[in-house]
Amino acid sequence: MAEINVVPYIDVMLVLLIIFMVTAPMLMQGVKVDLPEASADPVENQDSEPLIVSVDASGQLFLNLGQEKQVLALATIKDRVSKVMKRNPEKPVLIWGDEAVAYGDVVTVMVALQQAGAPSVGLVTENPE
Repeated sequence: MAEINVVPYIDVMLVLLIIFMVTAPMLMQGVKVDLPEASADPVENQDSEPLIVSVDASGQLFLNLGQEKQVLALATIKDRVSKVMKRNPEKPVLIWGDEAVAYGDVVTVMVALQQAGAPSVGLVTENPE
């Protein structure tokens, strides 16, 4: 009887697994910031990609729309987030705030995002090790 040799299929699957493991971290867009450490429960998985506003150590604001990495004013971010939220009101909105940024700056961005129509704004942190 002829049998199917599954070893090549297993090899292909392992190669694909490695490719996905290597490329998945590269898919996260945003500006490099040093996130504060906090132990918290992760947010449940959401189907849509979150809208991320990054605040770097010098207080500059960035938005992850498209491939652009340019500094934006708070009013510009508020306007763009408002347009996105009108099209997709359930889109999750997150803030990547550098740990060196003053708390008041992050709160100002949170208030502006809520005024733009974001029902809730989440803060991204790193898990302490």
